[in-house]
Amino acid sequence: MTALVKNKIANPVTLPLAEYKPEHFLLKVDGNIATVTLNRPERKNPLTFQSYRELTDFFRACAIDDQVTTIVVTGAGGNFSSGGDVFEIIGPLIEMSTKDLTAFTRMTGDLVKAMRACPQPIIAAVEGICAGAGAIMAMASDMRLAATGAKVGFLFNKVGLAGCDMGACAILPRIIGQARASELLYTGRFMSAEEGERWGFFSRIVAPEEVLIQAQALAKSISEGPTYANTMTKRMLSMEWAMSIEEAIEAEAVAQALCMTTEDFARAYHAFANKQKPKFEGN
Repeated sequence: MTALVKNKIANPVTLPLAEYKPEHFLLKVDGNIATVTLNRPERKNPLTFQSYRELTDFFRACAIDDQVTTIVVTGAGGNFSSGGDVFEIIGPLIEMSTKDLTAFTRMTGDLVKAMRACPQPIIAAVEGICAGAGAIMAMASDMRLAATGAKVGFLFNKVGLAGCDMGACAILPRIIGQARASELLYTGRFMSAEEGERWGFFSRIVAPEEVLIQAQALAKSISEGPTYANTMTKRMLSMEWAMSIEEAIEAEAVAQALCMTTEDFARAYHAFANKQKPKFEGN
């Protein structure tokens, strides 16, 4: 079992990502948009030791693929993800040593680190059940759209574990506030789509048949923008969590000055001067 947990590449990610064939999820690259689909619909798309590792390697590889500028994450069959597979993950964990368990929890955390470090904006299209590690994947995304009836649950408390899993205690309060995050993490109850929108977890609620379409439309809109500048925005949104206001303002000054050296910045000026819509090229 240890070999499944260790930080290794079981199915090396090859570039370009448009030609990569993952074993444990579906990947489709349409233009500049990559759509990742968790694809075990008969069991509500649970994660396994292998899918954790392959997803982590995929998001890390995104940093060196210039074609992909935006990523959509979704689930097949009307659900996002039920979290870690009860029989393939949770069952074996009971038999592991402390050393192997620590290797496992670090591996799961690596997925969140990879998503946050991935330079491309990530949009989660959430439908149906979104629980446990699935809820974490949605949380780790940059934006989230919900289908009517979607439910998000950080269920760690329900299986006798702490709510501090995969960065939940650090990230969730920043999205929905400390008290609301505390309620969800202490009780393990589901957050409805309506609560999630009201609390700021979801940007909007749409019909189930529209959630992926609208997520991809949002991805397309972002992909048509200045790629380098969007990458800088994501980096600053993350880095400034740990900064004072003064430090953040200085960091943004440096970041913006770098963006002003790009060809896209010049293109925007010339387009504006000629009363045209700028066409960004990502450089």
